[in-house]
Amino acid sequence: MQKNTPPRSTIRLTRRGRIALVVTGAVVVGTAVAVPLLTLAPEEDSRPTSLVIPEGWRASQVYAAVDKALALPVGSTKKSLPKAMLKLPNDAEGNPEGYLFPATYPLQERTTPQKLLELMVDTANQRFNGAPIAAGAQRNAMNVYQAVTIASIVQAEAATRADMGKVARVIFNRLERGMPLQMDSTLNYALNRSTLRTTASDTRIDSPYNSYQRMGLPPTPIDNPGEDAVRAAVNPPPGDWLYFVTVRPGDTRFTADYRQHTRNVAEFNAHRAKSAEARP
Repeated sequence: MQKNTPPRSTIRLTRRGRIALVVTGAVVVGTAVAVPLLTLAPEEDSRPTSLVIPEGWRASQVYAAVDKALALPVGSTKKSLPKAMLKLPNDAEGNPEGYLFPATYPLQERTTPQKLLELMVDTANQRFNGAPIAAGAQRNAMNVYQAVTIASIVQAEAATRADMGKVARVIFNRLERGMPLQMDSTLNYALNRSTLRTTASDTRIDSPYNSYQRMGLPPTPIDNPGEDAVRAAVNPPPGDWLYFVTVRPGDTRFTADYRQHTRNVAEFNAHRAKSAEARP
């Protein structure tokens, strides 16, 4: 652990964890991207005709949503992975985390989990492997898979789209200085949870995703980021920030000064305590 690095509470915590959207008929999506690659035929029953995968979902959430949408036994989609022809980077070693692209996917009577997963990965490759993502990754001396890994942390940590670039810059600055990332979002991934409460014992778990104890990036992405997060990861704004904390909704503070950061954290803790007291 490097000196003058922030304690566990100094980095914003993962804020994702939305409900699967399984819809019938026309779909209006906010941040998800429509993928009109299959022709939809009118359905006489109430079978869902589309599946929306939100930005920031983990692979486990995607698998569960596909099982539900296709009315399959729990665990069916995950078990289908060996049968799916997924065009993943070599670094992924067969793990599709990060490449199940958030979008609206059409469902047909003969849609299978394998075909859905293949479509998600193919869509990710289309989005990630062309300019400007691939060129941006090369410009920052990394490959696309590393860029997607950074983007997955950005997706989990950034409170708003406007904050994504700054969060990415914090990650780059810490990596360049040999500092541990100390992101609670990677711990949450290791522990298969989403929470705003991280204990000191959590930061001591033995996991390659423990960015408090391990240097560098986690071995895989920790969720499936959207295009905004990936663009932020390959083109972050200039800045010397090393720390950030969301004091209250809409107020995320970035700084390179550790003492200023501790003051921001103190304000965050005071605001959280006050909010807890106000609850009935």
